[in-house]
Amino acid sequence: MNYQGILFDLDGTLLDTLGDLTAAVNAALSAHGFPLRSQDEVRRFVGNGIGNLIARAVPDGTGADTVAACLATFRAYYAEHINVYTKPYDGVLPLLTDLAAAGVRVGVVSNKIDFAAKALCAAHFGELIPVVVGECEGLRRKPYPDTVNKALTALGLTAADCVYVGDSDVDIQTAQNAGMPAVSVDWGFRPRESLLAAGATTVCSTADALRRELL
Repeated sequence: MNYQGILFDLDGTLLDTLGDLTAAVNAALSAHGFPLRSQDEVRRFVGNGIGNLIARAVPDGTGADTVAACLATFRAYYAEHINVYTKPYDGVLPLLTDLAAAGVRVGVVSNKIDFAAKALCAAHFGELIPVVVGECEGLRRKPYPDTVNKALTALGLTAADCVYVGDSDVDIQTAQNAGMPAVSVDWGFRPRESLLAAGATTVCSTADALRRELL
């Protein structure tokens, strides 16, 4: 398929952020006297914004005030340690370079808090990703289409021009809600079986396979 624009999820799709997310979750849990979580547990908890990440990470029955305090600790720690272990997945940078050379307009739409999504894209991808929309006030996060629509407006495109690429069931639902096709990748936070169960029709396991779908 030839698309005029491609919107990417960030965590688990373009960037392996799991190490830094796990460190920040455990820093917050430790500060509030809670048991730590493994990286595999954090992998299962991500995908619906950091509020849900922390709500899932704290022990069952934790009061709302304590969850909020833990979230504040997470935010403060993560803001200072956002890019310690984070790195692009294999083949992502060459893929983005090829898309730019082909004249395809690219954006990121993420449930990561907006400042973090923008900072990481700037650090790792620079001008290869000119439009980045994260979780922010006044817009419902994925799977609602609000952030997708904001990115489409910034790129000067419509849903009919684009495809959404992500690694989770939330991304598949987001594409459906925004009225665009979805391509899934299974190198991130969800296995192929989970993606297929969520309705994925195209699942790529390498950046080269994804390139063949997009160009």
